[in-house]
Amino acid sequence: MRTKLRRVANGEWRVLLAALVLLMNMTTGSAQVSSPFVLLDRPNTTAGYLASLLINEVPFPGERAYVSEADTRDAMLQILWVLDSRIHQIPPGYRQQHVAGVQSQDIIDVITGAGGRRQCEGFYRNEAGQFVTDDRVQKRINYLLGIANSGKQPGRFAGLLNHAQGLARAYVKDGIAGADHYAGLKHVGSLGVTGHAYSWMTDVDSYHPGGNFVSIPDAYDGSLGGNRFFTLRKIPK
Repeated sequence: MRTKLRRVANGEWRVLLAALVLLMNMTTGSAQVSSPFVLLDRPNTTAGYLASLLINEVPFPGERAYVSEADTRDAMLQILWVLDSRIHQIPPGYRQQHVAGVQSQDIIDVITGAGGRRQCEGFYRNEAGQFVTDDRVQKRINYLLGIANSGKQPGRFAGLLNHAQGLARAYVKDGIAGADHYAGLKHVGSLGVTGHAYSWMTDVDSYHPGGNFVSIPDAYDGSLGGNRFFTLRKIPK
């Protein structure tokens, strides 16, 4: 009698164990399915803050000035080239402070500016010296993340967000990679220019950074991702 009861108990235990394993597998599978397609670095890290800028400055599907994924990705890269050029490609006859508004090798300083003068709208240092963004910047990023992480598989939004974060992480780790569209630019019309881009603004005719900046025309792909890029006069005024 005891042996028979023990066999029943063992049988029930095996059934319970099998059910537990099945439940664990189902839970694991569910977790894998529901894991997000995009995970951005924290915005208080250099790679996260830089990614926030690249995302904020370009159009996504359905937004004004959106053309294609390729156009938006190219704009991200050229914005990164502007920031890098403001540190490492200051042309003869210029000082970094004249071009970038700061004197620093830190890309965060190049993004935020100094002395209360913001270089990139919505990106700044607070009174504690922390690099932060306006609420509207994070609100839009959260909106884009919500779209990117919905659905059953990653789509265009996920691809663009991951591209921005990938560019930022790679830059922080190894520096910039990828072609600079404007590196070899020598003339705009009859005007000699330095090559490289040193500024970008929303592509509206009335927007111009002034001074020695020269608008790069469409013939040289000067408009990308709804932004107009600007190089510098070869000989400063």
